[in-house]
Amino acid sequence: MSQTLRLVSDNSLPTVGRTLHPVPDDDLLDAYSQAVTQAVERVSPSVVNIDVRQMRRGNRGDQEVGGNGSGFVFTPDGYILTNSHVVHRASTIEVTLADGRRVQAQLVGDDPDTDLAVIRIQAANLAAAKLGDSQSLRAGQMAIAIGNPYGFQATVTAGVISAVGRSFRSNSGRLIDSVIQTDAALNPGNSGGPLVSSRGEVIGVNTAIIVSAQGICFAIPINTAKFVISALLRDGRVRRSYVGIGGQTVPLPRRVQNFYDLPVDSGILVISIESGSPAQQAELQERDIIVGFADQPIATIDDLHRALTEDKVGVRSSLTVLRASEKLTLAIVPAESKASLR
Repeated sequence: MSQTLRLVSDNSLPTVGRTLHPVPDDDLLDAYSQAVTQAVERVSPSVVNIDVRQMRRGNRGDQEVGGNGSGFVFTPDGYILTNSHVVHRASTIEVTLADGRRVQAQLVGDDPDTDLAVIRIQAANLAAAKLGDSQSLRAGQMAIAIGNPYGFQATVTAGVISAVGRSFRSNSGRLIDSVIQTDAALNPGNSGGPLVSSRGEVIGVNTAIIVSAQGICFAIPINTAKFVISALLRDGRVRRSYVGIGGQTVPLPRRVQNFYDLPVDSGILVISIESGSPAQQAELQERDIIVGFADQPIATIDDLHRALTEDKVGVRSSLTVLRASEKLTLAIVPAESKASLR
């Protein structure tokens, strides 16, 4: 792509012998460049590099290994948001601030189901990023990723929101809804860094890439992060309910759908039942097919995960199942997820 240097003339001089002056660089920036640079200037002082030591289980037993990622300060008193997989089970966490200071951090809490975590540092004069609103995002909007890939601090990449409303499976196996897809390039070390709008507001937390693809990257919406932040600051964890089954989504024959007047065309085949779990206490059996929970239709494992929210913990609920040639309604009391208690 060719580049053109614009020149302006000094109109106070005669036409003959007129002196030409280069236009200042700032004037040459187009609107896109100005938006990116202004957004980066607002947010980059809050972006941090995170170095951790973690215990990993290998062939020779547990071993301590190093890792790193990104994060960003979201309150002036030192709370930092990052990815759960960056700091989960870390024995030490060290944060390098944008101004070069290195400080130790403590884990406040993490939520593997959304791959988000909050850590805290004790330091003065911290710049806090402004959190935006991911609810109104549209495909095509500008997206700017800031992070520390491969240790290169404060690296900036820019692109667009490729899609909204994607679903992405976390390391825990739970589905994360409404994930942002972007083509702003991410690399190892970007995890936990902010995805920023043209206004300089954080709209997502960068979390993953598809290694075999180009330009397919994902970020957790900041509105999801706000909910998780609130729970982690209050309780140190996010409470969710569980019933204690192993299952898989299976299609239902049309004649079965019609006979039982089912609003779903699939259900959850129960493959295993955890001993002492709410499912066992409710007398659920292997080979049962779950098609409803709490008076709501259930078609997939992910539907059940979405339904098993915090407010279902300890609450007696209905579980609709198909067993052999019968349609049954069982009473079940979901317990708090063991993942929430870790």
